[in-house]
Amino acid sequence: MTKLKLSSIPDDRPVKATVELPAAVHRDLIAYAEVLGRETGQLVVDPVKLIAPMLARFMATDRVFSRARRETKSG
Repeated sequence: MTKLKLSSIPDDRPVKATVELPAAVHRDLIAYAEVLGRETGQLVVDPVKLIAPMLARFMATDRVFSRARRETKSG
């Protein structure tokens, strides 16, 4: 089985945000949560809790964003 980009979801104090998702994206989040639960051996995670780690992972692996962020911090 291939490795998912996310691992277990850390229990962190959240910031509340309201987001509207297309139904297809929500269905995919539900499916991802089910696969993640099977892979990690944990109960199925609330799909909404996947949004923040997915965004964080996306930004962490975006090279252009990382470069721009470093340039902004340095100067």
